Formats: sequence, C-alpha cells, structure tokens
Amino acid sequence: MNLNNKNILITGGTGSFGKQFVATVLRDYPQVKRLVVYSRDELKQFEMAQRFPMSKYPAMRYFIGDIRDGERFKRACEGIDIIIHAAALKQVVAAEYNPIECIKTNILGAQNVIDAAMDCGVQKVVALSTDKAAAPINLYGATKLCSDKLFVAANNMRGHRDLSFSVVRYGNVIGSRGSVMPFFLGKRSTGILPITDPNMTRFNISLDDGIKLVMYALEHAWGGEIFIPKIPSYRITDVATAIGPECEQQIVGVRPGEKIHEEMITEADSLNTIELDKYYVICPTNVFFWTKDELAKAFNGKPVPVGFSYNSGENTEWLTVEDLRTQIVEHVDSGFKV
Repeated sequence: MNLNNKNILITGGTGSFGKQFVATVLRDYPQVKRLVVYSRDELKQFEMAQRFPMSKYPAMRYFIGDIRDGERFKRACEGIDIIIHAAALKQVVAAEYNPIECIKTNILGAQNVIDAAMDCGVQKVVALSTDKAAAPINLYGATKLCSDKLFVAANNMRGHRDLSFSVVRYGNVIGSRGSVMPFFLGKRSTGILPITDPNMTRFNISLDDGIKLVMYALEHAWGGEIFIPKIPSYRITDVATAIGPECEQQIVGVRPGEKIHEEMITEADSLNTIELDKYYVICPTNVFFWTKDELAKAFNGKPVPVGFSYNSGENTEWLTVEDLRTQIVEHVDSGFKV
C-alpha cells in the first residue's frame, strides 16, 4: 500500500515496533503527509524526537495521551487515514499481579481505538496481537484475545464507512524490550543463565518482518482477518547456549501464566483458517460481507486441514544455535561475540 500523502497514527509509537515502523515509513514513503506517534511517556517521546525531529521530518507529530482516554484519543485521530494499534500492557507477570490495569489498556483501550476510527473517518485499522492470545492461559493473553474479538467484530458496525479493521498476530520479536535475548546478554557475566523449563520453545520474528506483515494487512485486508506469519521457532536452551556457551543453565521453574510452547492457530481455529504462501489467515465467523472461500480464491489460498494447529513446539522450521548467534549480531547486539 502506498503510504505517501497518507495521515497515519501509531499507538504505543515509542515502543520497539513503533520506532522501527516510523523509520520504515519515513524511509520508504518520504511524501507521507502526517505520522503521529501517540503514547503516554513524555520522556520516550522526547528521546524519539531527537532521532526523528520535526525540523528534519515535517510529517512527524508527537501526541501525548493514553488510549484509555477516549476523548483525548479521538482528538488525536482527527484527519487520520490509518491507525496502527501497537499500544498494550504486555508483561505477563505484571498483568497477573495488576489485572485491572491490563484490562483497562488492552480491552477498553481497544474499544476506544474502534470508536475513534468510526467517528473520525479513518479508513484502515491494523491491530497488533500476540501468540499468547491463542488459547490463553494468562491474563495478558486473555485481554489480547478480547481485543482481537473487538477488532474483528467492529467490521460489522462500520455501516457504509470506507473502513476496515484487521489484526496481525505473531510471536516473540527478537531483541525487543523485555525479551529473552537482551535478558540473557545482561546475565551472562554472572556465569548463570536462568532457564524456566528446558523444553520451552518460542516463535521468533524480526521487527522488519513484523512490519512487513502489517504492510501486507494494510494492502490486502478485507476486514475481520487475523494474519499470522510463517516463522521459525527456537528452543530456550539453544538461546542460552548461543549467548553463554560456558554459562551454567540453571532451571528456575515456569513463571505464572507461562506456557511451555506458544500457539498461534488452535485446532478450533483450523475450521476458519486458510494458508497463503507466507501467511495464514484466520477468517472471521461473524463478518457477513465475505466468506473464507472467496478470500481463498482471491489470494490463491487453501484451507488448512481440520484439526491443524500452529504451535512453536511442533513447528517445522527451527533456528539453530548458529542461526541465533547471527540474529543476535544483526538485531540485538552488533558487538556480540562468543
């Protein structure tokens, strides 16, 4: 999708995804009309403005606000064509301890995004989800599942508006704040790397591939889809070996709300999922203006087998220890050595 001459707003715009998304748009679409970073942390906005100053990038805007505040967010959306919704409370353990705070941001905040898009003439909304939203066992995953449901169902409320809502769902972003690789890099000088469970696996995606998925959704979404990329898995023990081959791997036990393997498509989802070349698409069951078969035909896709699931433990593509070291150098720490 050509983003030149578009007005774009990204919630949670000072996060890892937001900063990379802004850099990508400014590089690839220099004629973007307006690029609004909406977030609640003034210091992070100040720091981001040093990297992307309005004097050099006249499309940039920095709008302080919380998606919990519906009126403030609606004001920020005046004249906006596209919303990328990346704001969330996403720390699993913190969400277990502070559940209502997670609910206010991830669920009620999502509804505020939907309401503002309806009221302000927005044309496209793409919301970021997580693998933890599939068959959730923790509160964070449950709130993101609720958020996904809100965005999918919002397509039935758009009336005659030229507006679509879609969702992208993917796994752990390599090198993002709070992820395991920076954590292990900080711990390896102690000689001990804490392993929650030696069997634990996770999906892995780079920020660039996450942005490509969002761009794909912007270009191709009909409204109501959940887009899921085909990405590799890694074993947590292999990450530890890649970062600290001489370190002791100390088993500390699974934390509250953690799974051994993450899942992005459940067996129940298989009834409504089609497979494309690089992506899977979970089609909505309650959006009534197109069907799974129509989408499959339009994009040369095929239904997945009934009972199919897509989880990190049974994946067919895996990152080796050497693959992980290469990715750490490329995406996390350019000076990394073993």
